[in-house]
Amino acid sequence: MSKARAKKIKLILFDVDGVLTDGKIWIFPAPAGAQQSLLERTAEHAERGGFAFHSQSLIEAKGFHAHDGTAISLARLGGIKTGVITKRISETVALRARDLKMEHVHQGIQDKLTVFEEILRQEALQPAEAAFVGDDVIDLPVMRNCGLAIAVANARREVKAEAHFVTPHGGGDGAARDAVEYILKAQGKWKRVVSEYICERSPKKTST
Repeated sequence: MSKARAKKIKLILFDVDGVLTDGKIWIFPAPAGAQQSLLERTAEHAERGGFAFHSQSLIEAKGFHAHDGTAISLARLGGIKTGVITKRISETVALRARDLKMEHVHQGIQDKLTVFEEILRQEALQPAEAAFVGDDVIDLPVMRNCGLAIAVANARREVKAEAHFVTPHGGGDGAARDAVEYILKAQGKWKRVVSEYICERSPKKTST
Protein backbone atom coordinates (compact mmCIF):
# COMPACT_ATOMS: atom_id res chain seq x y z
CA MET A 1 0.00 0.00 0.00
CA SER A 2 2.68 2.54 0.99
CA LYS A 3 4.85 1.55 -1.99
CA ALA A 4 1.93 2.16 -4.33
CA ARG A 5 1.60 5.62 -2.82
CA ALA A 6 5.34 6.23 -3.14
CA LYS A 7 5.23 5.50 -6.87
CA LYS A 8 3.14 8.65 -7.45
CA ILE A 9 5.35 11.11 -5.55
CA LYS A 10 6.75 14.14 -7.41
CA LEU A 11 7.34 16.38 -4.38
CA ILE A 12 8.64 15.65 -0.90
CA LEU A 13 8.38 18.21 1.90
CA PHE A 14 10.02 18.05 5.31
CA ASP A 15 9.51 19.50 8.74
CA VAL A 16 12.86 20.70 10.12
CA ASP A 17 13.24 20.32 13.89
CA GLY A 18 13.18 16.63 14.74
CA VAL A 19 13.20 15.63 11.05
CA LEU A 20 16.15 17.28 9.31
CA THR A 21 17.67 17.76 12.78
CA ASP A 22 17.56 15.71 15.96
CA GLY A 23 15.24 18.29 17.48
CA LYS A 24 17.80 20.01 19.66
CA ILE A 25 18.11 23.78 19.36
CA TRP A 26 21.55 25.22 20.09
CA ILE A 27 21.87 28.81 21.34
CA PHE A 28 25.14 30.70 20.92
CA PRO A 29 26.31 34.30 21.37
CA ALA A 30 25.77 36.12 18.08
CA PRO A 31 28.57 37.93 16.23
CA ALA A 32 27.95 41.65 15.97
CA GLY A 33 25.42 42.42 13.24
CA ALA A 34 24.80 38.78 12.40
CA GLN A 35 21.21 38.79 13.57
CA GLN A 36 19.88 41.99 11.99
CA SER A 37 18.03 40.36 9.10
CA LEU A 38 16.68 37.64 11.36
CA LEU A 39 15.49 40.22 13.91
CA GLU A 40 13.45 41.93 11.23
CA ARG A 41 11.86 38.63 10.19
CA THR A 42 11.04 37.52 13.73
CA ALA A 43 9.70 40.85 15.01
CA GLU A 44 6.12 39.94 14.06
CA HIS A 45 6.34 36.82 16.22
CA ALA A 46 8.03 38.50 19.19
CA GLU A 47 4.96 38.21 21.42
CA ARG A 48 4.29 34.57 20.50
CA GLY A 49 6.25 31.59 21.72
CA GLY A 50 7.99 28.86 19.77
CA PHE A 51 8.78 30.67 16.51
CA ALA A 52 12.29 32.06 16.95
CA PHE A 53 14.66 33.83 19.30
CA HIS A 54 14.16 37.58 19.05
CA SER A 55 17.53 38.65 20.40
CA GLN A 56 20.48 40.81 19.40
CA SER A 57 22.89 38.76 21.51
CA LEU A 58 21.89 35.16 20.75
CA ILE A 59 21.82 33.08 17.58
CA GLU A 60 20.08 29.76 16.97
CA ALA A 61 22.00 26.91 15.37
CA LYS A 62 21.05 23.44 14.19
CA GLY A 63 22.96 20.36 13.07
CA PHE A 64 22.25 18.60 9.77
CA HIS A 65 23.33 15.17 8.56
CA ALA A 66 25.41 14.82 5.38
CA HIS A 67 23.38 11.76 4.31
CA ASP A 68 20.26 13.91 4.25
CA GLY A 69 22.02 16.48 2.10
CA THR A 70 22.90 13.75 -0.38
CA ALA A 71 19.25 12.67 -0.31
CA ILE A 72 18.13 16.04 -1.66
CA SER A 73 20.57 15.72 -4.55
CA LEU A 74 19.36 12.18 -5.23
CA ALA A 75 15.74 13.33 -5.21
CA ARG A 76 16.56 16.05 -7.74
CA LEU A 77 18.20 13.51 -10.05
CA GLY A 78 15.07 11.40 -9.72
CA GLY A 79 12.86 14.30 -10.82
CA ILE A 80 11.43 14.91 -7.36
CA LYS A 81 11.23 18.45 -5.97
CA THR A 82 11.91 19.16 -2.29
CA GLY A 83 11.16 21.73 0.37
CA VAL A 84 10.60 22.50 4.04
CA ILE A 85 7.63 23.78 6.03
CA THR A 86 8.60 24.66 9.58
CA LYS A 87 7.24 26.72 12.45
CA ARG A 88 10.56 28.04 13.66
CA ILE A 89 12.49 30.78 11.86
CA SER A 90 16.23 30.21 11.59
CA GLU A 91 18.91 31.63 9.33
CA THR A 92 20.66 28.26 9.65
CA VAL A 93 17.72 26.60 7.91
CA ALA A 94 17.67 29.23 5.17
CA LEU A 95 21.38 28.69 4.53
CA ARG A 96 21.03 24.91 4.43
CA ALA A 97 18.04 25.08 2.08
CA ARG A 98 19.92 27.39 -0.30
CA ASP A 99 22.96 25.13 -0.17
CA LEU A 100 20.80 22.13 -1.13
CA LYS A 101 18.83 24.14 -3.74
CA MET A 102 15.46 23.21 -2.30
CA GLU A 103 12.56 24.55 -4.34
CA HIS A 104 10.29 25.45 -1.41
CA VAL A 105 11.34 27.03 1.89
CA HIS A 106 8.64 28.20 4.29
CA GLN A 107 9.57 29.25 7.83
CA GLY A 108 7.45 30.76 10.60
CA ILE A 109 4.51 28.58 9.56
CA GLN A 110 2.02 27.39 12.17
CA ASP A 111 -0.71 26.45 9.68
CA LYS A 112 1.29 24.00 7.60
CA LEU A 113 -1.70 22.61 5.72
CA THR A 114 -2.56 25.95 4.11
CA VAL A 115 1.04 26.38 2.92
CA PHE A 116 1.09 22.79 1.70
CA GLU A 117 -2.03 23.44 -0.40
CA GLU A 118 -0.46 26.63 -1.80
CA ILE A 119 2.63 24.69 -2.85
CA LEU A 120 0.48 22.10 -4.61
CA ARG A 121 -1.24 24.86 -6.56
CA GLN A 122 2.11 26.40 -7.52
CA GLU A 123 3.40 23.05 -8.75
CA ALA A 124 0.08 22.01 -10.34
CA LEU A 125 0.17 18.77 -8.35
CA GLN A 126 -2.49 16.65 -6.70
CA PRO A 127 -2.19 15.76 -2.98
CA ALA A 128 -1.49 12.15 -3.98
CA GLU A 129 1.69 13.33 -5.71
CA ALA A 130 3.23 14.86 -2.58
CA ALA A 131 4.88 13.33 0.48
CA PHE A 132 5.45 14.94 3.86
CA VAL A 133 7.93 13.89 6.52
CA GLY A 134 7.07 14.86 10.09
CA ASP A 135 7.67 14.04 13.73
CA ASP A 136 5.16 15.89 15.92
CA VAL A 137 1.43 16.58 16.12
CA ILE A 138 1.70 19.94 14.31
CA ASP A 139 2.58 17.90 11.20
CA LEU A 140 -0.56 15.75 11.29
CA PRO A 141 -2.85 18.03 9.22
CA VAL A 142 -0.45 17.83 6.26
CA MET A 143 0.25 14.15 6.79
CA ARG A 144 -3.48 13.43 6.71
CA ASN A 145 -3.87 15.27 3.40
CA CYS A 146 -0.82 14.17 1.40
CA GLY A 147 -0.26 11.11 -0.73
CA LEU A 148 2.51 9.60 1.38
CA ALA A 149 2.78 10.43 5.09
CA ILE A 150 6.20 9.59 6.52
CA ALA A 151 7.16 9.65 10.20
CA VAL A 152 10.74 9.61 11.39
CA ALA A 153 11.90 6.97 13.87
CA ASN A 154 11.87 9.48 16.74
CA ALA A 155 8.39 10.79 15.93
CA ARG A 156 5.73 10.99 18.61
CA ARG A 157 3.48 7.96 18.95
CA GLU A 158 0.44 9.74 17.50
CA VAL A 159 2.39 10.67 14.38
CA LYS A 160 3.73 7.18 13.78
CA ALA A 161 0.21 5.81 14.12
CA GLU A 162 -0.97 7.85 11.13
CA ALA A 163 2.10 7.42 8.91
CA HIS A 164 2.22 5.22 5.84
CA PHE A 165 5.96 4.67 6.37
CA VAL A 166 8.28 5.10 9.37
CA THR A 167 11.97 5.69 8.63
CA PRO A 168 14.60 3.36 10.14
CA HIS A 169 16.70 6.34 11.22
CA GLY A 170 15.77 9.24 13.44
CA GLY A 171 15.57 12.92 12.59
CA GLY A 172 18.98 14.47 11.99
CA ASP A 173 20.46 10.99 11.62
CA GLY A 174 19.55 10.09 8.05
CA ALA A 175 15.74 10.02 8.20
CA ALA A 176 15.40 12.23 5.12
CA ARG A 177 17.72 9.88 3.25
CA ASP A 178 15.49 6.96 4.27
CA ALA A 179 12.41 8.77 2.97
CA VAL A 180 13.94 9.71 -0.38
CA GLU A 181 15.47 6.26 -0.85
CA TYR A 182 12.12 4.59 -0.12
CA ILE A 183 10.38 6.69 -2.75
CA LEU A 184 13.05 6.31 -5.43
CA LYS A 185 13.20 2.54 -4.94
CA ALA A 186 9.42 2.30 -5.17
CA GLN A 187 9.61 4.21 -8.47
CA GLY A 188 12.39 1.98 -9.81
CA LYS A 189 14.81 4.91 -10.05
CA TRP A 190 17.25 4.15 -7.26
CA LYS A 191 20.08 2.41 -9.14
CA ARG A 192 20.00 4.91 -12.02
CA VAL A 193 19.97 7.91 -9.69
CA VAL A 194 22.88 6.59 -7.60
CA SER A 195 24.86 5.90 -10.76
CA GLU A 196 24.19 9.41 -12.07
CA TYR A 197 25.14 10.92 -8.71
CA ILE A 198 28.45 9.07 -8.68
CA CYS A 199 29.21 9.98 -12.29
CA GLU A 200 28.55 13.66 -11.62
CA ARG A 201 31.12 13.67 -8.84
CA SER A 202 33.62 11.16 -10.20
CA PRO A 203 33.52 11.41 -14.00
CA LYS A 204 35.79 9.05 -15.88
CA LYS A 205 38.88 10.71 -17.27
CA THR A 206 39.02 10.71 -21.02
CA SER A 207 42.25 9.61 -22.61
CA THR A 208 44.23 12.24 -24.56
